[in-house]
Amino acid sequence: MVLTGAHYIYIIFMVIILITMILKKESVVPCVLGIFFLGLFFTKNFVGALNGVFNSFVVALNELGGIILIIGIMVALSKALEENHAIDFMVKPFAKVIKSPTTAFFVSGIAMLVMSWFFWPSPACALIGAIFLPIAIRSGLPAMGLAVAINLFGHGLALSTDFVIQGAPSITAGAAGIPVQSVIIEGMPLYWTMAIVTISVAFYMLRRDIKRGMFEQELALARESDVELKEVGPKAKLSVFIVAIAFILDIVGMYVFDLKGGDATALLGGTSVALLVFVNALSSPTECLDKVSQHIIHGFGFAISIFAVIIPIAAFFYLGDSSVTTVFGDVLTKGSQGLLSDIGIALSNAVPFNKVAAAGIETVVGGITGLDGSGFSGMSLAGSLALVFGNAIHANVAILTALGQIAAIWVGGGCLVPWSLVAAAAICGVSPIELGKRNFIPIMIGFVVTTILAIFLL
Repeated sequence: MVLTGAHYIYIIFMVIILITMILKKESVVPCVLGIFFLGLFFTKNFVGALNGVFNSFVVALNELGGIILIIGIMVALSKALEENHAIDFMVKPFAKVIKSPTTAFFVSGIAMLVMSWFFWPSPACALIGAIFLPIAIRSGLPAMGLAVAINLFGHGLALSTDFVIQGAPSITAGAAGIPVQSVIIEGMPLYWTMAIVTISVAFYMLRRDIKRGMFEQELALARESDVELKEVGPKAKLSVFIVAIAFILDIVGMYVFDLKGGDATALLGGTSVALLVFVNALSSPTECLDKVSQHIIHGFGFAISIFAVIIPIAAFFYLGDSSVTTVFGDVLTKGSQGLLSDIGIALSNAVPFNKVAAAGIETVVGGITGLDGSGFSGMSLAGSLALVFGNAIHANVAILTALGQIAAIWVGGGCLVPWSLVAAAAICGVSPIELGKRNFIPIMIGFVVTTILAIFLL
């Protein structure tokens, strides 16, 4: 395969984007410039290049629009449940079983995991953290321990798998040109290996420090405290019951009618909109119209704040595949499989490349892309590289995609860089820098074990 000027432009800007991420700078401008220069090369005119920038954004928005909507709706629903104290009722049964640091760590973590699958970690973090913090401290788990639990289970395991909303696998799968279900199913051994290893090591280190008395002063102040959850009325209880039944029926419906990807998301989103109206009508009948609007504004504002910078980044990486013809027309040379695939084939012909190198580079690059504190902004690159490496060595693209997704999310989604840990750290009243330091060793061990497993699965 002979590489053209477009291929070299793409390679140059991929390197520039990686450098900006390593320097902890935003990569939107390099992505926009990359699209513009590709447009100049393909159209040979300034106006065509400018049109290409905008049209590439439209293509990216079409790919990500459903994800943005479902996240916004879920956050809106969680806000409604928070305001009518339904969340207090949902968590209250857990308080009866939390009697030790171990139960506090894993019960709060599992609760965070489940809620994060449906509501995403950021809104779930505020809700779970606020309710579980006094209960956890009373049981002997320090605030830092709770922060580790909700962070690793929520921003790590839940967000890297994202089985319900499917935001993360949709982005990586889209960039890799494979079905979302392939990333989820093929990546299952990697997801759980990363989670089990990382969380186990983190819990071991936490228990060791508790026994050494590192948190003794903090725990001593809380030993005599008595914690009571807020009393909730029948409306809040009914809200919880209806929401639980609705989501259970959704999950059953997904399996019965074999709904996947966009169809499953549509069912979940439509149900959530109906629940949003129901919860507000039940808790505030006279203010329902205004409340629903306020919650939707809040939810969509949150979703857009996450994805605003992802759209131009995804736009650039989507051009590495078939989207380039959608934006610029039939511009690829005869026999080309897309810019990224061509680069991968050329790479495999030029240098020795094997499964060890592919898995190692995928993990490192995925982690580097997470350094911006988003996790999502680099997943398009992770998916694209998985496609390149998979085609180059005839390996399982879905496994490489899942590996890159894991690295990007666990670093930047985030469990490692301090600027991505603010939510969990703030709700627990601990330093995000210290939380990042505590997570570092467990996550690094998890990466090593997961990457080794990926090599054997490729």
